[in-house]
Amino acid sequence: MKVKDNLVNIMKVENTDYISLTDLARYKNPLTPGDVIIKWMSNKSSFDFYCLWEELSNPNFKLAESREFKTDSATQSFTMSPSRWIKETNAIGFISKRGKYNGGTFAHPDIALEFASWIDTAFKLHLIKEFERLKQNESYQNKINWSIRRELAKTNYKIHTASIKENIIPALTEKQKLYAYANEADLLNVALFGMTAKEWKAKNTHLEGNMRDYANILQLIILSNLENLNAEMIEQGIEQKVRLDQLNAIAKKQYTILQDNTNIKQIATLDEEKNLKK
Repeated sequence: MKVKDNLVNIMKVENTDYISLTDLARYKNPLTPGDVIIKWMSNKSSFDFYCLWEELSNPNFKLAESREFKTDSATQSFTMSPSRWIKETNAIGFISKRGKYNGGTFAHPDIALEFASWIDTAFKLHLIKEFERLKQNESYQNKINWSIRRELAKTNYKIHTASIKENIIPALTEKQKLYAYANEADLLNVALFGMTAKEWKAKNTHLEGNMRDYANILQLIILSNLENLNAEMIEQGIEQKVRLDQLNAIAKKQYTILQDNTNIKQIATLDEEKNLKK
């Protein structure tokens, strides 16, 4: 962000944009912004604010340690730094990051805005305006991203599921019907990605969503094509094992043909640029 001609870095932490306090502090002291942060954190009213924020937002916050600091915060000799606060209380409202260019102290927007208000009320208003602009732009980009990645994967979904319903489900038992759609979805997963959704999840327990959420643009285009082709094969009565072999061969062929396609590369570039801005 650019706040009153000051560049302010943003760091994404679990879908939350943490704002660089170091960059905000440069508005007040360009040479030693760290001193500005420590001075603010050592202020009793500031301490009461970020301490309460942790109590309300952090289930792993160390209350006993924070209460000891709370007693000391009323004294003139009290000094607090981001690294000390994080280390002693398991705080999550601040992040201390090392690095020559992207290092410094980052804070949750709630805390960052309070800090900006302490620096200068007008500066805080500029920060709010710029942060809102950033979030609006991000919302717009997310809509584009959703359209490109999720809707692309569902281009032929209705055709695919309709074909399954009309040509497969009538031959299944009631119990089997419950799994027909999932099995056909996994047929495509195996044909393109080489594994079922369950197998992917077992290998990527740290990731949210499913394998299709992490597919690249080319894979999503091929997946859309495979859905349509699979629907046609189902209507022709081709058994699942045969379809799997054919779809896998088609996926490999399409990948070879489309991997250097200029239009697809342009879409992929836009998608990558959007992800880098997060």
